[in-house]
Amino acid sequence: MRELDIKKEIFGKMNQFKDQEMDDLFEGILALETVEECYQFFVDLCTANELLSMKQRLQVAKLIRSGETYTHIQEKTGSSSTTISRVKRCLDYGENGYHLVLDRVDADNK
Repeated sequence: MRELDIKKEIFGKMNQFKDQEMDDLFEGILALETVEECYQFFVDLCTANELLSMKQRLQVAKLIRSGETYTHIQEKTGSSSTTISRVKRCLDYGENGYHLVLDRVDADNK
């Protein structure tokens, strides 16, 4: 798949969710002030599997950025090659969300 086609596919997915209700959700998330508040909100909002999937994808993104192989990532996280490939594609062609979060977390931990 060409880079332009991949970008169109990912951008199209983002636009299909963009509406006032989604803005309200994100504004609510931005209003959370502590990790404990995030636990309270996300445990109410998401199923255990949804939370575990998000946690796993962020860990996969971190490992990809650090140069780990797919095999090592699979062993460390239990992720499928499909999940790893999807995260890699988002890192390469997505909206820069993983990079934004990981860069800020890294900066906060220094």
